[in-house]
Amino acid sequence: MKQNKAPQNPMDEGNGRRKKVQGKIIKGIAGFYYVFAKENRNTGGKVYECKAKGIFRKENKKPMVGDNVCMEVLEEEAGIGNIARILPRQNELIRPAVANIDQALVIFAIVKPEPNFQLLDRFLIMMEQQGLSCIVCFNKLDIASAEERENLQKAYGSCGYRVLFTSAEKGEGMEELRSLLYGKTTAVAGPSGVGKSSIINCLNPDAGMETGEISRKIDRGKHTTRHSEIIALQENTYIMDTPGFTSLRLFSMEKEDLQGFYPEFARYEGHCRFTGCSHLSEPDCGVKQALSEGKISPVRYGNYKDLYRELQEQKKY
Repeated sequence: MKQNKAPQNPMDEGNGRRKKVQGKIIKGIAGFYYVFAKENRNTGGKVYECKAKGIFRKENKKPMVGDNVCMEVLEEEAGIGNIARILPRQNELIRPAVANIDQALVIFAIVKPEPNFQLLDRFLIMMEQQGLSCIVCFNKLDIASAEERENLQKAYGSCGYRVLFTSAEKGEGMEELRSLLYGKTTAVAGPSGVGKSSIINCLNPDAGMETGEISRKIDRGKHTTRHSEIIALQENTYIMDTPGFTSLRLFSMEKEDLQGFYPEFARYEGHCRFTGCSHLSEPDCGVKQALSEGKISPVRYGNYKDLYRELQEQKKY
């Protein structure tokens, strides 16, 4: 009787097979993927430079930053490997193009530069469309007034977002931020000049050293955020640094759906005379009444009007 052999551990090198290791793609540039692999709790982990096997092209599947992968080690000492398999994704984002994200953190400055609130609202809508909760972080607390902080808290905290104020310069708010990030993979985004890199360096002073290891492999600048990359803060806690953004267009949305992304409107919609009120030109609108009474932020309402018209024009062409 033929006896079946016990299946071999796919992570072993037995019978001349290449060693296989599981890891996470922490950066991808020009067809090269940098995979952080930690074989056990007692090792610090290592970054491997990998190419993706041709089978992915045939399947029209491209590895993404954030993917958990099974990698074949080609040269252990040089840290070179091949990505053999992409493990099932929890989710994937279109912009930024990343995978396996638990939440988003968007960073703006309170002052210098003044926040672009429409850009902030676009980002919040985009994250909600992709099913991600979002933390709103306003940096440069040390040079802002109490009134500026209060206005921001009222505008965004009152509509259900977790709002956090930090000063990367003074280290304020960092422990609270750490607690919100713990145990999760968080996509971090924000426009240029708001202190995003400074906050990341406060959270992980070795971030520059980690990116330096990749920089030596690819012979590029150290920490210019042109590509998405993952930085480990502690075990099972990662932040995904994404390129600074200057504009975001809203796609795949009907103008009538936009008000659903302004949760502060919901409590006043029952007072609108018309069902399906757009809260723009209709008489006896509960939302506009709440706006006139200071119950809804004029900044948020102004953004809603502009985005509604943008979606309206978009459908014409």
